[in-house]
Amino acid sequence: MLGLIIMTRSPDTRMPAPTLPAFGERSASPMASRTSTLGWRNLAGRALWTLVYRLLFRPSPRIAHRWRNWLLRLFGARLHPTARVYGRARVWAPWHLEMAEFACVAEDVDVYSADRIVIGAYSTVSQYGYLCAASHDFEDVSHPLITAPIVIGRRCWLAADVFVGPGVSIGDGTVVGARSAVFGDLAAWSVAVGTPAKVVRPRRIGPADFGESQ
Repeated sequence: MLGLIIMTRSPDTRMPAPTLPAFGERSASPMASRTSTLGWRNLAGRALWTLVYRLLFRPSPRIAHRWRNWLLRLFGARLHPTARVYGRARVWAPWHLEMAEFACVAEDVDVYSADRIVIGAYSTVSQYGYLCAASHDFEDVSHPLITAPIVIGRRCWLAADVFVGPGVSIGDGTVVGARSAVFGDLAAWSVAVGTPAKVVRPRRIGPADFGESQ
């Protein structure tokens, strides 16, 4: 069951879809939340994916990365061939998942992709992490689902049991300590810990250490 995540909304009953960055690009402005409108196609796709996940994805051998990659792409995921999603990871809606080269989602990670989730190149989400792209509007008596995208930059490491809330953008090269909870954007090339996660210092390596430009 999802925990309560406080999200702001406009006075309108529905909010426009956020302007998202292209794959691998960063947005200059915060990503707004929006009320989800999950239709029958989504429900049908979810039902079919659940069946495929239980029969073909989860029981697959640990080394069968290409097989799981193919299954996810069959359901609309945008994955680089070198991206890795381990068998015990739980992906809610593959068609909202994007992973660049050598991005990794470890065992027992929950990818609650009710909205777009982007994981940049060489970034890792460690065991028991939770990428949560949705919450509920507690200001509405019917508690409708609200979704907002998550963007994780290049060369990030989210350590074990990290929670990332909807609408969060994590800058390139950032490390988030184990069991932290991220509810707001984090600056690039920094180390963040705690609940809510706060930057405690810069990361001692940067793009130049990897032969990359700023």
